[in-house]
Amino acid sequence: MNWLSGSQGVVLTAYHPSSKDGALVGNKAKQGEEASPTSRRSGQYTMNPESSKNVAEKPPFDRSSSQDSLDDLSFEDYWTELENIKKSRENRHEEQEVVVVKEPDEGELEEEWLKDAGLSNLFGDCAGDSQESMVFLSTLTRTQAAAVQKRFETVSQTMRKKNKQYQIPDVRDIFAQQRESTEKNQNSSKFLNQTVWNGWSHQDMKEKKVPYGSELDSDRTNENKYKEKHDLASDLGISEKNSPCLPEDVPASETDINLEISFAEQAANQKETSKEKFRENKDEYNSLPNFRLPKDKTGNTRIGDLAPQDMKKVCCLALIELTALYDVFGIELKHQKAVKMKTKDSGLFGVPLSVLLEQDQKRVPGMRIPLIFQKLISRIEDGGLETEGLLRIPGAAIRIKNLCQELEAKFYEGTFNWESVKQHDAASLLKLFIRELPQPLLSLEYLKAFQAVQNLPSKKQQLQALNLLIILLPETNRDTLKALLEFLQRVIDNREKNKMTVRNVAMVMAPNLFMYPGLSIKPNEQGEFVMAAGTASVMHFLIKYQQLLWTIPKFLVTQVRKQNTENHKKDKKDKAMKKLLKKMAYDREKYEKQDKNLSDADVPQGVIRVQAPHLSKVSMAIQLTEELKASDVLARFLSQESGVVQTLKKGEIFLYEIGGNIGERCLEDDTYMKDLYQLNPNAEWVIKSKPL
Repeated sequence: MNWLSGSQGVVLTAYHPSSKDGALVGNKAKQGEEASPTSRRSGQYTMNPESSKNVAEKPPFDRSSSQDSLDDLSFEDYWTELENIKKSRENRHEEQEVVVVKEPDEGELEEEWLKDAGLSNLFGDCAGDSQESMVFLSTLTRTQAAAVQKRFETVSQTMRKKNKQYQIPDVRDIFAQQRESTEKNQNSSKFLNQTVWNGWSHQDMKEKKVPYGSELDSDRTNENKYKEKHDLASDLGISEKNSPCLPEDVPASETDINLEISFAEQAANQKETSKEKFRENKDEYNSLPNFRLPKDKTGNTRIGDLAPQDMKKVCCLALIELTALYDVFGIELKHQKAVKMKTKDSGLFGVPLSVLLEQDQKRVPGMRIPLIFQKLISRIEDGGLETEGLLRIPGAAIRIKNLCQELEAKFYEGTFNWESVKQHDAASLLKLFIRELPQPLLSLEYLKAFQAVQNLPSKKQQLQALNLLIILLPETNRDTLKALLEFLQRVIDNREKNKMTVRNVAMVMAPNLFMYPGLSIKPNEQGEFVMAAGTASVMHFLIKYQQLLWTIPKFLVTQVRKQNTENHKKDKKDKAMKKLLKKMAYDREKYEKQDKNLSDADVPQGVIRVQAPHLSKVSMAIQLTEELKASDVLARFLSQESGVVQTLKKGEIFLYEIGGNIGERCLEDDTYMKDLYQLNPNAEWVIKSKPL
């Protein structure tokens, strides 16, 4: 494997393991000496002879000399950080609790995957109660459906081999009712020749205008591919009309991120139609594109904007979508589970995030980010973010050890003297806090999935995968990661003076995010180079695109809306069938009809009633126009407030879409109300503050 450094074209052509520790790469070389420098880790690098002459003739490197030289040795920052981590562990002389990762049995991963995807009732004792899963599956895209069927079949085969006492249902049997319903509404011979999938015909499919999900076998004909995909959709109870299509007459900009169509569907379509142009230059040190989100009239949805019940559905769909995206490229997505790990139930360092927050919320209700984490960042910023080498230069090891012990004893008592903490020591403590979390900040379950992002062929797909992974993180991990990335961006904003570019920060922080107690640092393996480049690249993406990564793709929200709509229909149907509730249902319907008639008389066509229970004007009828935005609605209510209250409320209250086909959704200011009303005409509109 060749690694091209930006420093005078140095090429590392091979790595030769050695049992002895070599000299540090950053040590000063003797003048005129052309011998290959040895690594700080065990082993040596063989270098291109022509390039090594130039390296030997260079004067000793001064980190403060220029910004370019910092970027040239960005990999050096990674190895330096690894060495600092190793020394820190040795100096603390504390027994690290090893994370025991259970090796799963055959089919166990797939069974766990189905549970995490919200499909546990497809097998086992709950296999008969599949109504909710039928609704869920009816909203899936083709690639998502293929991912589900692949895992379900593996679980079924495994259970049969283990001779389970209960009968393992076949996927066709589970959804026979839906399939029969579909067959009644279609003529099978005519169906293949008619329009399917929102206007795509069978002929279109033969001409490769439609994605084929995760199917990668090029030896099969397009007609067979279509038949198999149709069978799959039918077997799983997936409606053809719910699957998104890729209109070819709407070219997307290279920097646009399409959130309306499934990422896996986009990838599958591109793989079929543009094989020769698909793979990008994998050099992660090229300048990354300035990706942007196209404006959506119904408003983009951020993490934290949805009600918990809808967010749970989004997470299930995100897992399926991520798996489908990885399946398209043959990338294995495996969960890791820590099955045995003794953790501290109090303290600061080496304590689970959930325990820390439980401690902190007793002192500060509603706290979402550990207090010690916030205080360390605050102390670093108090020293000024213009300090050269911030985050890169380590604090003194002995001082760090003593500060840890003192913090553990005095932090919650409020007697710790923060003025005595040097800035570089605070930065080292912050990295130590992240590194010593019992489970990684990126979560043990998805750490390998984060690492595997680098295997996706395009930067856009890498960004899409990271978007899904951020959604899948536990809430406490996600909130803490967001605070960290925002801090890192503030450091980078001062790069002209602190000499810390996004590349340097990524190199320094990557080992801290991708290592955890029990993970040994293994030298003399060529794969370590791949990990260094890959994890630093992921870290680079996380920092650069953090504003995009906390957006929930619209196609996932659309799928949730469809699930809610179908569930409402089923609930109404079930209630109507129960004789004991017939009179109650009749009375309720009569009351709702009367109430609706009164409401209709009060609110004319094209007008919405907005409620604001915590403002002076508690209700207002607002005429919908093509240009009316959510911000305009808020402005009308705030104009009724006094000057002081208006100032206090601005930025603290938001317009919410509640009910109809969504549980609850906070609207961004640029949401066009008429477009959203047409999408969800049964919603109520309420102005309130965000919950803590």
